[in-house]
This record gives sequence, C-alpha cells and structure tokens, in this order.
Amino acid sequence: MKRKYFIFFVIMAFLTLLYAPIVLADSILGTAQSFAVLGESTVTNTGNTILYGDLGLYAGTSITGFFGTTANEGPGLVTGGVVHQTDGVAQGAQIAATNAYTTLAALPITSNLSGQDLGTVGTLTPGVYRFNTTAQLTGALTLDFTNTPNAQFVFQIGTALTTASGSSVNVINGDSTNGIYWLMGVTGGAGTGAATLGSSTVFAGNIIALDTIALGSTADILCGRAISLDAAVTLNDNLISNNNTAQNFGTDRSDFGSFGFSGGSGGPTPIPEPATMLLLGSSLIGLAGFARRKFKK
Repeated sequence: MKRKYFIFFVIMAFLTLLYAPIVLADSILGTAQSFAVLGESTVTNTGNTILYGDLGLYAGTSITGFFGTTANEGPGLVTGGVVHQTDGVAQGAQIAATNAYTTLAALPITSNLSGQDLGTVGTLTPGVYRFNTTAQLTGALTLDFTNTPNAQFVFQIGTALTTASGSSVNVINGDSTNGIYWLMGVTGGAGTGAATLGSSTVFAGNIIALDTIALGSTADILCGRAISLDAAVTLNDNLISNNNTAQNFGTDRSDFGSFGFSGGSGGPTPIPEPATMLLLGSSLIGLAGFARRKFKK
C-alpha cells in the first residue's frame, strides 16, 4: 500500500475518534439544573416577578400569577425557559433534586455554625457548614471560592433559614466548576425545612428545601434556584436567574460561568464516553497496523 493511503487511514481513524458519540457530565442537580423555580404543591406569584430558566411543578397542579400558564394569566414572566406544569419533565427534575439533596446532606461537615448569624461571620471559604436547627442571615455574607476549581459551599440547615430585609450573599473569586447549595430540613424532616427571604434580600446559590420557600417583596436570587421538594414556592415581585452569565438582569453579579453556581459551565459539558473511546482507540491501532502491513508488501 502506498504511503499516502496509510496516512489517509490514520487521519480518518483519528477523525472518527474525535467526533465519537458523547455523554453529558451533569451537575449534581441533574435535570433540575434547567429550572429557576421548582415547586411540589403550588407555585404562587404576586407582582412583576421575572424568572430566567424553567418554572416547574410536580405533583401539584396549580401555578398562579404567571403570564402564559394554563392556570392563570398574571404579571409574572418566564424567560430563557419554559413552564413544566405537572408533567414528566417536572417529575424528573423533582427526583433529580431529591437525589442531590440526599447526597449533599450526607457530606461530612467542615464547621458547625449553630447559633451564629451568617451576617456576622464575615467571609467564608469553601466547605460544608452545619446548623443544628435554624439559620439566620442579617446583613451581608461573603463566600470566597479562593479561585479553587471544583470548590463547593454546602449549608446543611437543620430546620429553617430566614434572612432579614436587605440582607445579601456576595460571591467572589469563583470559576465555572463551583457550586453553592442551601439545604433546609436536614435534621427536622418534612414540614420543618422552610426558607424565607426577607424583602429586598439579594441571595446567591441553590435553595433546596423540604418545606416552603417564600420570597418577600423584591427579594432576588442572583444567581441560583428555589426548589421545594415537599411544599410550595411563593413569590412576590422577585428576580430569579439560574444563569447569571446569560442573564443577570443588569446587575454586576457574576456566577463565573457556573450555571447558577451548580458547576455547569452554562450547561452540561460534553465528554467522551469511556467505552466508546476504548473501542475507537482499538480501531485506530488496528487500522494503523493493517496499513503498515500493506505498506511493507
């Protein structure tokens, strides 16, 4: 075989390997990653709430206060996503969020902050932080990722989280692989894991609560999600973006390309499937060997 055919075989095998089928490396949130708000019993809105990302509900049937929903024409808007009202997509997202909650709640703790107001701790670095019962945020909390890839903040809150009016969570020095997760009800069980954001709070990270999530007037989640696994989500003239890289509503708040601090780089990242890589790699070696034998004749 002529040398040019040998080179052709090798190039074609390489291209086949390069464009092999891929699988997606998901965030720990799985299919819940596409949602800005996901409720279990109801989702209710008052005022000019704007969501960037999907809006979902399962197993309840009532979403009210959003324009374009089948239940009610209201002032709330969903942009950059769609409404999944009691459908298979919302059901799958609830399952994925529950799995994420279970995994994150089982992580070994870095520090126990029980009895401390998050507004008084100043700046935290990545870790797993525990509150045995309730947690309070009055004032400003800074989360510093320290430019560490794959770093996470996980807050395991025994029962409920409450923020005072005008409180804030500020995030610095992050990258696309970082995550922030707030879990409510890790010790109290269903009915005790509520999250209440006071009016004009500016929050960051993914709230996953066993009980209700209620946002006061003009409280915003930039950037993250509000996910209730067993109860309702109540909104009132809020902004929620699950992807500040795509939509930060004109603020200067960044999620560093992390798809709402869920380690997603704006979405699932294509990676080669190991079995496919092995098979095609073997094919590449076989083709090269075949070509060499033909070339020697």
